Amino acid sequence: MVGGLSTRLLNICIASVCKTQQLQRAEVLLIDAIRLGVLPNVVTYNTLVDAYCRFVSMDAALGVIHRMREAGISPDVITYNSLVAGSTRKRFLSVTLDLFDEMLNFSIHPDRWSYNTLMHCFFKVGKPDEAYRVFQNLVLSELTPGQDTFNILINGLCKNGYVIHGLMLFRNLQRHGVVPELVTYNLLIDGLCKAGRWRAAKSMLMELLGTDEKPNAITYTTVMKCCFKFRKYEQGLEIFLQMANQGHTFDGFGYCTAVGGLVKIGKIEEANQWMHRMVKNGIGLDLVSYNTLINLLCREGRLDAAYTVVEELEKCGLEWDAYTHAIIIDGLCRAGDIEGAQRHFDKMKVLGLGSNRVAWNCMIDRLFKAGYINEAMKLFKTMETKDDFTYSSVVHNLCKVGRFRSAYKILLSCLESGSKILKSAQKAVLSGLKESGYRKDAKKLKSKILMARVLARY
Repeated sequence: MVGGLSTRLLNICIASVCKTQQLQRAEVLLIDAIRLGVLPNVVTYNTLVDAYCRFVSMDAALGVIHRMREAGISPDVITYNSLVAGSTRKRFLSVTLDLFDEMLNFSIHPDRWSYNTLMHCFFKVGKPDEAYRVFQNLVLSELTPGQDTFNILINGLCKNGYVIHGLMLFRNLQRHGVVPELVTYNLLIDGLCKAGRWRAAKSMLMELLGTDEKPNAITYTTVMKCCFKFRKYEQGLEIFLQMANQGHTFDGFGYCTAVGGLVKIGKIEEANQWMHRMVKNGIGLDLVSYNTLINLLCREGRLDAAYTVVEELEKCGLEWDAYTHAIIIDGLCRAGDIEGAQRHFDKMKVLGLGSNRVAWNCMIDRLFKAGYINEAMKLFKTMETKDDFTYSSVVHNLCKVGRFRSAYKILLSCLESGSKILKSAQKAVLSGLKESGYRKDAKKLKSKILMARVLARY
């Protein structure tokens, strides 16, 4: 210790400035401390490694390792855990594996968190089998898996499309006496919701309510969003009101999800009330909140007010995103100003936002709905990058105006290229072809649809 200064105090100071992303200041503190005779230790360098991984780059973090060794301090398992976590955040699988091998070569024994992070990395890059092998290696290394390990497994399985395996693991853990945390329930509910298993998600929520754990805002918001996704608006809003009555505090996302659901079922007045309540509760507006408010005003036909909010958005230093443009275009079309919507669409392309698929999809859909069929098809043909929503929307709209042959051709090309079309759109084409006397085409299309479903399983 020098004049009341110590390595421990140095570490506290460096950790404090690193948390506020002031890495240059952290380096100055380190240099000043060394000049005063206060030498850094492994904790000092580990703090810097973690900060550089999070806020700068992997190369910068590896540079700290080099300086660390020059100072005669050997990296430990915490050092490598920070590096592995950093490369995992960037999805650098090869770097993560190299770091893990390097750790073993230096006889640094990985701990549970090392294995957890490596497992998480494999899940993030879509390699669930390799992730599970890491879990097996963890068990064979005589380390005890923790609740965090099981959470990573369940989350990874759900995110990679194996939600049933995640549920089976959950039940297996319960049979072996593991009491699930709220985080585990939230992960599984989220996975079930995203997989479209609404009933299973609801059942899991009911199970959670019967435990000592209490659902939080994340739980309710996840289920509420799932309700809105599957058009169960009344149930979604019921959950939202239940949250409010139980005293749960909402973030902007929770409010915007509820307001969006109210707008979709035409309850504009209630949506307005909740939007005002959000502002009154002091929740700062982010881009999502502004978009929700703009959409609400457009649905009310208050386009001037919507443009005023857009100006406010820009004054706050925020920039329009794809949804902002799409909302304005949709609002103009709803107001019957197709020419105004077209002008805004053209302006968007001039600003270099021509790849905005959300706005393209919105413009095409609204042209169809306004009866500008040829203009909609022309825009569809000039669209460079189409997604599943584009094709489903166009096929649906063509069926509505009786152009089943055109819809049939687009649907066939989608099935051949592997693009997904909504089942409702497929049924509309099939029934339209049959009713119009194109039974041979309907039979051919049905065969193609069945073949596509079979191939999708492999």
